[in-house]
Amino acid sequence: MSERAIIEVARGAGGGAPVASLRGARSRTAKEAAIGGLLFAAGAVSILTTVGIIAVLVWESLAFFRRVSVAEFLTGTVWTPLFVPQHFGVLPLLMGSVLVSIIAAGIAIPLGLGSAIYLSEFAPERLRRFLKPVLEILAGVPSVVYGYFALTFVTPLLQPLVPGLQLFNALSAGIVVGIMVLPLIASLSEDAMNAVPRGLRQGAYALGATKFEVATRVVTPAALSGIVASFILAISRAIGETMAVVLAAGMTPNLTLDVRESIQTLTAYIVQVSLGDTPFGSIEYQSIFAVGLLLFAVTLGMNVFGRWFLKRYREEYA
Repeated sequence: MSERAIIEVARGAGGGAPVASLRGARSRTAKEAAIGGLLFAAGAVSILTTVGIIAVLVWESLAFFRRVSVAEFLTGTVWTPLFVPQHFGVLPLLMGSVLVSIIAAGIAIPLGLGSAIYLSEFAPERLRRFLKPVLEILAGVPSVVYGYFALTFVTPLLQPLVPGLQLFNALSAGIVVGIMVLPLIASLSEDAMNAVPRGLRQGAYALGATKFEVATRVVTPAALSGIVASFILAISRAIGETMAVVLAAGMTPNLTLDVRESIQTLTAYIVQVSLGDTPFGSIEYQSIFAVGLLLFAVTLGMNVFGRWFLKRYREEYA
């Protein structure tokens, strides 16, 4: 029976309510379809943007690797693309990014996780409402401010304590980047801990566990997925940080593990070449896309490792 026939039968039965109900259902269906289309478009925009970024990086990087071998790029220890003779060994830049990220993680992960545990399990409600916004304000400070903070405060403070510390150094850069990503770990980890059901805490207290045992042996393992996600996001931001590292660590592509020396990171080199002095289409210009592709691969690898770690953890403790 057609829709028009159904409406006529409803009218013949003397009921206007079924007709109105049918029209209301049609209106809701149309609205839901429109909302679904908008949500699909939003998701498609993000996916297409990612695909476009990857396509540009790969296309320009292929042009670079036609002139420079992949082996030289990944294993070379000298990076001088803007000087003669040119060398394109990216290891000094990669080592600089890794060194800064390790220092930042060593500062942000224990302090951020400790802050999250305190805010979630120990802090009074009034103090929690004050401390969490203060932590989140740190996340809103521009990175260039952190760079000048490292250059004018952190480095002069460390120089009497660390002999041989240069004006531009990896240590100060790692410290300020760690301070930058600390609010990210603290906020996301605290949210993950607050999402743990209260019943788990009450059951642990009923078995005689102390508050510290509940926080470290019950709440933290239960919120591990959110905590690890905050670690990955924080380290990814540390690897991709630009202005603070440029101002604090300098632009010297130095292959070293000495945190007292000036270094250059992957992002700092991209900034250096993108200032406008490099001719479009030159090998120096194309090198920034190869460096960007490497940075993308490192970040992607970290996310894949994080997913593998969480999957393995769930399998072991299921």
